[in-house]
Amino acid sequence: MFESKYSKVLTIILIIVIVAIVILLAFLTFDYIKKFSTTKQASDFVEEYEGNINTGDQNNNIENEVDGNLTLDNSETQISTGTNNGGTSTKKKYKGYTVAGTMKIPAINLEYPILEEVSPKALETGVVVLYPNGDNINLPGNTVVIGHNYRNGLFFSNLKKLSNGAKIYVTDFRGTTITYEVYNKFEANQGDTSFYSRDTNGLAELTLSTCTDASNDQRTIIFAKQI
Repeated sequence: MFESKYSKVLTIILIIVIVAIVILLAFLTFDYIKKFSTTKQASDFVEEYEGNINTGDQNNNIENEVDGNLTLDNSETQISTGTNNGGTSTKKKYKGYTVAGTMKIPAINLEYPILEEVSPKALETGVVVLYPNGDNINLPGNTVVIGHNYRNGLFFSNLKKLSNGAKIYVTDFRGTTITYEVYNKFEANQGDTSFYSRDTNGLAELTLSTCTDASNDQRTIIFAKQI
């Protein structure tokens, strides 16, 4: 009798363990697929965006990715804007959000569109210009770009791995590509914006910001300057 009850208890425990393992594997698989899909879509967009910019093809339709599907919609994917030389450039859209440019950081295998809208949904889609605005990237002064740290490699999760000397490549909607070099990394409080409007000596600079692994109230901050 005792052995029979003991056997039933072990069977129940075994079933619970198996169910827990199955749930864990399902969660890890879902996380992997989501990560792969997000990075692949972003990388494909970056390559197409930079290809169009570099060939001067500013007026072609761009495939707008929505929920993993590719659709053509010229009215939704292009916005005409003025340029410094008096001509016009075209801001494209990625999943419904206006793109100020693209960012590549080879040291951490990062390739994402830089979005202009600051919103929770935009931050789930790409990295976002927080200060001062999307038209400012690659111009003299400091541009602050923020991104989520999901602690799984997505967006700015690996920002902490950057060291001084790492290169950041930013292509803006005007067709200009600038190479930046990391020169400072530190942590700051969430509300600390004292370094946003710093003197850049007439050069373009970037500030990248994301949550630390330890706290959502602390930020990992990266300074990079035009070289």
